[in-house]
Amino acid sequence: MPIFSRRGSGPRIFFATDIHGSETCFRKFLNSAKFYDADIIVLGGDMTGKALVPIVGNGDGTSYCYLQDQRHEFGPDEIERYERIVRDRGLYPFRTTEAELAELQSTPGRLEALDRQSILDVVQQWVSLADERLDGTKIRAFVCPGNDDMVEIDQILQSSKRLEVGEGRAIDLDDGFQILSTGWANRTPWNTDREEDEEDMARRIAAMVEQATAPPEKLIFNFHCPPHGTALDEAPELTEDLGVVGGGRVLAHVGSTAVREAIEANQPILSLHGHIHEARGTARLGRTLSINPGSAYETGDLQGAVVELDTQGAVKRYRLTIG
Repeated sequence: MPIFSRRGSGPRIFFATDIHGSETCFRKFLNSAKFYDADIIVLGGDMTGKALVPIVGNGDGTSYCYLQDQRHEFGPDEIERYERIVRDRGLYPFRTTEAELAELQSTPGRLEALDRQSILDVVQQWVSLADERLDGTKIRAFVCPGNDDMVEIDQILQSSKRLEVGEGRAIDLDDGFQILSTGWANRTPWNTDREEDEEDMARRIAAMVEQATAPPEKLIFNFHCPPHGTALDEAPELTEDLGVVGGGRVLAHVGSTAVREAIEANQPILSLHGHIHEARGTARLGRTLSINPGSAYETGDLQGAVVELDTQGAVKRYRLTIG
């Protein structure tokens, strides 16, 4: 059942972000249009996972793996179940032996290469799944890789028949709306694949804004990094060696000043963000409603936001969701 009435409404958008390789969350994302009666579904940055998980055979038919620093032993009839658990947590399982694993660990670059290939293989599987699930529908589905996503996935995403890659473009939507997207972020302590200085972020955003032809009340920003100095960019403060200050009770603003300046200068009707998983919420910057739905991908819960737009260029209503 729709959570809002559609009478007199413009586009309805479902937005989620930072699923970090969780297969459960991606499947839920593909089902979100039907579940929330959305015309448009948008997946923000950081689509891919963070690590390999070896499923190590003991040589007697049993295997083991480590999840959250806990060792799990299991028989041959449980190996597929554990592989699903690993994938649902946004990780990449691979079957190996003690000897093979030792060789991989002793050869520089081997594990990294295996990790990167695993990411590419899963993204290809997701593209195939999206093309199958969305075939024959009028749903528009947008993706925009984030700072944690390696650039090699872009070509795979662009091969999709149903997923539209939004990076760096002003894309027309129904009722005169346009969406502008970027997955790049300001500098982080982790030196990720798509991050840059604030000056470069500002130029990147300005180049997109120059493409836009819609008025501010019909502009949507889909910027992975949230605006600096809001409730959407608060994260635990870190020490120089990446320790957490005060057990996580001390927060710092880590969002982008370039993103905030672009929102304040252009006043889009809506801006969608992610990046900071724990900063779930909304903020107002002038006329702009900014949303970060947060992320709980490790548990398979898809946090999101449903936003219904008025045909005249207003947010009729919105709701943060989890499911």
